[in-house]
Amino acid sequence: MTEKLKRRIGTGLLTAYGVGIMVGAGIYVLTGIAAGVAGVWAPLSFLLAGLVAVPSALAFAELSARIPEAAGDSSYIEVGLRQHWLAVLVGWINIIAGTVAAAAVLRGGVGYLTAIIDIPFVWGVVGFGAAMTVIALVGVLESLAFAAILTLVEVVGLVLVTGAGFSATPVADWSAPPPPEWSGVAAATVFGFFAFIGFDDMVNVVEETKNPERAMPRAILWALAITALLYALVSMAAVRAVPREVLGVSERPLSLVWEAGTGTSALFLSAIAVAAAMNGVLAQIVMAARVLFGLGKRSPGLSVFRHAHKRFGTPVLGTLVVGAATTAAALTLPVAVLAEVTTQALLIVFAIVNAALVGVKRREPEGPFVVPAYVPWLGMAACIAAFAASFA
Repeated sequence: MTEKLKRRIGTGLLTAYGVGIMVGAGIYVLTGIAAGVAGVWAPLSFLLAGLVAVPSALAFAELSARIPEAAGDSSYIEVGLRQHWLAVLVGWINIIAGTVAAAAVLRGGVGYLTAIIDIPFVWGVVGFGAAMTVIALVGVLESLAFAAILTLVEVVGLVLVTGAGFSATPVADWSAPPPPEWSGVAAATVFGFFAFIGFDDMVNVVEETKNPERAMPRAILWALAITALLYALVSMAAVRAVPREVLGVSERPLSLVWEAGTGTSALFLSAIAVAAAMNGVLAQIVMAARVLFGLGKRSPGLSVFRHAHKRFGTPVLGTLVVGAATTAAALTLPVAVLAEVTTQALLIVFAIVNAALVGVKRREPEGPFVVPAYVPWLGMAACIAAFAASFA
């Protein structure tokens, strides 16, 4: 065993990893929810959400270049605020949030899988979870390359759905759009913000990234821009092709868009949704295992996780623990409720990370990648506002 991870990831693969996390399985449901509350103005909500996420993305970009450590948020808080207990707490929040998110996506993916293949749900969850854990163990380059292939499949599917939506007969609200319902637009913006928080996962593979001071900031900003464009285009096609009252209550909104535009079955989207779920589960297992690895550097009680396999260069114990916990949670826990709570917790984490950047910049103004001093303050304000809006 060794205490070093292998640096094998370049900017392109890192960007694909980020897009896969941000798009994930969420776009297959989130588009309908946003359309239900914002109507034809849902695309505006996703663009606004992307803008709201920009300050925090920039803060993570600077911190990942200054402090290229696997524990991401925890390392930033340790250095910026010098509060070890808070850094460890945030690390555990990220691990639990990642495990719950993976469990929720795992359940959803197996639901789509059983619609295609007749297998018991329990065996589907166990097999799916074990397969993603093994891929995560084999190596980060292999894991992210596999994830990049899944991301490509997702994006191709979304492009096809977008084309179908724009070829469908437009609904009445598209032809004669009503004035924006700003409360609905604001609510959909909060939903959309949740779609863009994948850069929090990206920074946890920084110790496996080649030239992280340049690659990580670029990959974060590219992934955010690509994801915002995808969400805007897909939601635009959706509200053009299907009435909002139908989209808002559907569990398969993009299937409705495909059927409206082509008049054919959308069964293939179930296969793409399975690919999206595989991507989401793999990304969260990779992320949470790296947080455990990073916490082992500064916390003696967690040093058992500070070991990487000599051949694979992956944190074996952390990966096995997270993979097993994800599978168990998918089988036993009410993950929908837990996912909502952990998302709210992550907004608080983001606010704390932005505060850490303020502390870092005060002590050392210069760095390999520097954003204006007002950016973390904007990030804090955006996270607190989104947290308050999530309760409203």
